[in-house]
Amino acid sequence: MHILEKPTSHRQSEFLAAVRKSKRLHGAWVAAPRTPKAFKAYLRRIRNKVHLGYWVLTKDGELAGVINVNEIVRGAFCSGYLGYYAFVPHNGKGYLTRGLAAVLTDLFRVHGLHRVEANIQPGNNDSQVLVQRLGFRLEGFSPRYLKIAGRWRDHERWALTVEDWRRKPARLDNKRLERTAEKRGRSAGGR
Repeated sequence: MHILEKPTSHRQSEFLAAVRKSKRLHGAWVAAPRTPKAFKAYLRRIRNKVHLGYWVLTKDGELAGVINVNEIVRGAFCSGYLGYYAFVPHNGKGYLTRGLAAVLTDLFRVHGLHRVEANIQPGNNDSQVLVQRLGFRLEGFSPRYLKIAGRWRDHERWALTVEDWRRKPARLDNKRLERTAEKRGRSAGGR
């Protein structure tokens, strides 16, 4: 089974149920589509040539998370902005790491991007660890950068270029990720 899937309307019910189940996890970090109307708007948006969307799947084909690439600019900039979130109960099990690694490979090799940026709220430690694991570097801080859950929120700017991606040795050690996920599951009471 592939870890990525193109978002479609076929999984609308599953997606909306996963968002409801993950409301507490998402908190102030992300505003995922919560209604059928918002879900349809999401699908329309990612069909636009300046946006890409990916669903991350578990080994059993369940939705584990979402990765979006927004505001893709071509020409001299050749860059896009990442957004991503996991779904309960699949968070903390390595699915987003493997999914994001696959998306980055697609962005750099297939879509020809030179740079990808992830804007992360201070205090979102899991997200910071995720991008660090994949070779992103902290580039700066932007106060009141994005409006999420009705509030303007500060963000750290993390970026990765294709050159950094090519140089990063052994981006993913799946056995190590699985061991880490197992340990996290045990230490968090199996969550």
